[in-house]
Amino acid sequence: MEVRIPKRTLAEGLSILERIIPNRSSNPILTYLPIELSDTGLTLRGTNGEVDIEVRLPAEIQGSGQVLVPAQTFSQIVRSAPGELVELIFGQGSEGVKGAGAGATGERLELHSGAFNTQLSTTSPDGYPELSFSQPGTEKIAASRLAQAITRVRYAASTEEYRAIFRGVQLEMSPNGLRSVASDGFRLARYDLPLQLQTRKLVIPARSADEIVRVFKDAQGEVAFAVGEGSLTLVGESVRMAVKLMEGEFPDYARVIPQSFVLEATLAAEALRESLKRVAVLSDRNNHRVNLLFNDGKLDIDAEGDYGRGREELSIDSSGEPQLMVAYNAQYLIDALAPIEGAVRIKLSGPTSPSVVQAVEDTGYLAVVVPLRV
Repeated sequence: MEVRIPKRTLAEGLSILERIIPNRSSNPILTYLPIELSDTGLTLRGTNGEVDIEVRLPAEIQGSGQVLVPAQTFSQIVRSAPGELVELIFGQGSEGVKGAGAGATGERLELHSGAFNTQLSTTSPDGYPELSFSQPGTEKIAASRLAQAITRVRYAASTEEYRAIFRGVQLEMSPNGLRSVASDGFRLARYDLPLQLQTRKLVIPARSADEIVRVFKDAQGEVAFAVGEGSLTLVGESVRMAVKLMEGEFPDYARVIPQSFVLEATLAAEALRESLKRVAVLSDRNNHRVNLLFNDGKLDIDAEGDYGRGREELSIDSSGEPQLMVAYNAQYLIDALAPIEGAVRIKLSGPTSPSVVQAVEDTGYLAVVVPLRV
């Protein structure tokens, strides 16, 4: 079996898989990279038990078959190869794979690129777990838009083990669109995309959601998908991905979104975000408190900690009560502002009641932040 493939093409394919293939595992075979040669090209696969990925690459192929190579070592060799073209020759060697255990075959891979050449032991794919891809239907989502919907809310997912379902991103599909939601109990982020989909609701582990974004954020075209028994399969132009889903669904998060407000203020999101970052440097270390005083067309931001006090004033367009003081964890408010380009509208329901943060231009985005007690 022989393969001729541009180094850049092979390196890009490997970069998609590298994050999910573990360097160490209680099941050592997962540290290997399955390589398959066929009439359709070169196929690379990998799994960490939670995320399965298959990458199809165009290449000049002679022969067919499948082998396993040590993933980390193979990736390092390809990245450092000096030539623009990589040639892979699979054949019989004199030694097996040290430490590969059952299934070691004594085969080897020759890699040539420019003046560089090396040999790498391979092993049989016997015993490698079967990847769990479902056959997608006719429904599709633009790859970049799916990644956008997840990215807009991902920051609000919990990182605490005991938070269970809140450690995921919920996707809600309906004939009205795709909604993504994340919450850690102290803040909530929601994003709506206008689409026509079958009604479904599923929760993706936050780390798996990160992999979906990484793989598809710059992808062209659309992604077909299928919801199987406990898994979501996404199929792009050259990549198939399957992620295990979390059991359960979010509680009724709509109850925490206020419907009436005593004050609304509009200003540039970037100006507010950067001001908060500057002032928060001097906030206390425990809850990173910043005080926001909305005062008749002005917003005073101040924080005080062990090393002093910071203050900044911004101009705003406001309506409602002429004056209101609200305190927040600075990072929570900065995170809520991060997805917003252009103007932001902040809606206050009281000094200690949840506040709503909305993008003015991108009306699909909404965040809820719970203030600190003044």
